[in-house]
Amino acid sequence: MRNRRRPRKNNNGMIVRMLFFVGLLVGAGYIYNSGEFEREAPVVTSEVNQFWNRTEPLSLQLSDNKGLKSYEVSLSDGATTVLVAQGVVEDQGKEKTLLVEYPKDKGLNPKATKLQLIVSVTDKSFWNFLQGNTNTKTIDVDLDFTRPTVDIVANSDSITQGGSALVIFHAEDKNLQTVYVKAGKKRFLVQPYKKKGYYVALLAWDFSQSDFSAKVIAIDKAKNKRVTDIPFLLRKYNYDVSWIRASDSFIDGKISDLASSHPEYAQIKDRLARLKAINETMRLKNEELIHNYAKNLSTDILTEWKMKRFYPLKSAKKVASYGAHRHYYYETKENEISESYHVGYDLASTRMATIRTSNAGKVVFANENGIYGNMPMIDHGLGLF
Repeated sequence: MRNRRRPRKNNNGMIVRMLFFVGLLVGAGYIYNSGEFEREAPVVTSEVNQFWNRTEPLSLQLSDNKGLKSYEVSLSDGATTVLVAQGVVEDQGKEKTLLVEYPKDKGLNPKATKLQLIVSVTDKSFWNFLQGNTNTKTIDVDLDFTRPTVDIVANSDSITQGGSALVIFHAEDKNLQTVYVKAGKKRFLVQPYKKKGYYVALLAWDFSQSDFSAKVIAIDKAKNKRVTDIPFLLRKYNYDVSWIRASDSFIDGKISDLASSHPEYAQIKDRLARLKAINETMRLKNEELIHNYAKNLSTDILTEWKMKRFYPLKSAKKVASYGAHRHYYYETKENEISESYHVGYDLASTRMATIRTSNAGKVVFANENGIYGNMPMIDHGLGLF
């Protein structure tokens, strides 16, 4: 008998299948790791619960790590759903702010006090069969059309230009968010006073401003605002205007002493430039330090606040007045080189005399502060430092 040869197996098909399988693995790996097929969904940034007065638009922030493609926003009162915004994000925008207006005459119940905002946003990824990643977020919306109430309980009869005054008031709203006093161009914090809903504020009239008005401003979470005037009698005051001759000895003495301890000023060789830098640039930086330490106010309920007159130096003589507008000139008044406002009283006593505080308080700063020298700063409460 002859031995029959077994037919050789055809391995070509197996090789093709293996190559196809390897190709699938490589393709899957590329898709899985490619930035074009990223799987991170876009983000909708908003509070979970929004308050809305239907007048101001609701603000939503959309973002994506690669690029936004499209969005759709709807409002529902539980029975009816209305499309209020949709669109395509052009170019490669990664962020978009949406301002959602309340849809008028589109079927939503005008008596509804609660709505749902449904936001759907899709990115430009090729994931999900080229459809991209989609994120849908539902936001609860409370409708509130009522402004806070504000009632002035008591206030100082008058306020003098460059002086201060007190106001006590009641502010109420179930969704009250912020309350403050705006006096002139400045905002003053208020402190809870004696019981819930009552507030007190110590405010000031900048002596460099000729006009003044004071208002209590209360805003709720839906952005409803109440503005109430505080009825102060305004008393204007004319502060001194001083012309001070800047002599070489003054600049080389006191001004140079101040400059020598600060590298940024010590390198200034020109006398007049040195005076201007100390009197204006350094002064503003020193005042900024004071403002930074004085900008906080306690949120604890204030039950009592009394101040005695301040007498820091025994038998002291006033040598410079508060509020003076000072002009510095060199040789003649036509050559004015600097100006500033004097924001305190200068008192003189015997050398090294003891300085005492007239009222209790908390020391918030005690160190050198430029033109103010060795400066203790004391918090006496209610914004008085």
